[in-house]
Parts: sequence; structure tokens; C-alpha cells
Amino acid sequence: MITEMIGRELRWVQPSAWKMQYELRADEEIIATLRFRSSFGTFATAESADGCWTFKRIGFWQTKATIRVCGSDTEIASFKNNTWSGGGTLELSDGRQFTATTKLWRINLEFKSETGETLVSFKSGGFVHLSATVEIQPNAAEMSELPWIVMLGWYLTVMMYMDSAATAGVS
Repeated sequence: MITEMIGRELRWVQPSAWKMQYELRADEEIIATLRFRSSFGTFATAESADGCWTFKRIGFWQTKATIRVCGSDTEIASFKNNTWSGGGTLELSDGRQFTATTKLWRINLEFKSETGETLVSFKSGGFVHLSATVEIQPNAAEMSELPWIVMLGWYLTVMMYMDSAATAGVS
């Protein structure tokens, strides 16, 4: 359970550079996985002991990522990217919103509460094998959405990396 990982060192890793598959680990224990359907697509399945969710990015200039429980067509939340200022807004179906911020020139991401407190942060690294350390703040412990938010943050980080690699390839 991801909520039991607060205070532990967590790391998203890519075991094989040839596959769009990632594992969230606490030491050597696998806590969650994120698997893309294809190397060039945006559809991914995220799983942990907490459940299973799917993420899919849609749009070109104004992108949005949808979040659904596996096997359902109902969105439980959506993430609207703010291309020009970095980050975006995560909006839950009940109307609650969380802000995501990114750091310029680095692929780092933070989810913040409506009051501006950091809930979860991702610090990325790696070039051939993508990776990131994840820090879950104690104030996120009571959030029922925490498991999929931790997985969505990594999904968004991978998407940002893919976008920056595509942009670099065009230049």
C-alpha cells in the first residue's frame, strides 16, 4: 500500500531501456508499476496493491490526461497541462483541485494542495533508464487518491521527458 510508504525512500525506475515499463520501489520491494501499451502511445496502466488505473493523454496544444479506474469508461479525474507556465491542474470529479508545478530545464514535478502545501514531489534523473525519487509528505496520508496520484506524477514525468526528447530531435 502506497500510504504505508510515507517517510520511506521511494524510487521510480525503468528496468529496461527498451520497454516503457516502470517500477516504484522501496529498496528492492516493488510497490507499483506503470506500463505503457506501446513505446509511442500515451495510454498507460498503473497498478499497486491499492488498485488499478489507466492514464491517457489527449490533445495537442492544450493537452489533458484522463484518469480512470481499470475497466471503467468513467473519468475519476483529469489533469490539464499548462504548457506555457509549466505544471498544470489536477481536477477530481468531486471538484477538488491540486496544482502541479514543474521546474524549468529539469523534469521535476510537485503536486500541491489547494492551500499550496506540497503533497508529493518527484526529482528525476537518468538518461537511458529514466528514474526519479519520490517524496510523499505526511499531510498526504489521509488522501484516498494518493496511490494513483503517485503513479500519475510519474506518468506525467515520462510524458514531459518524451516531449522534450521529441523537441530535441526536431531541432
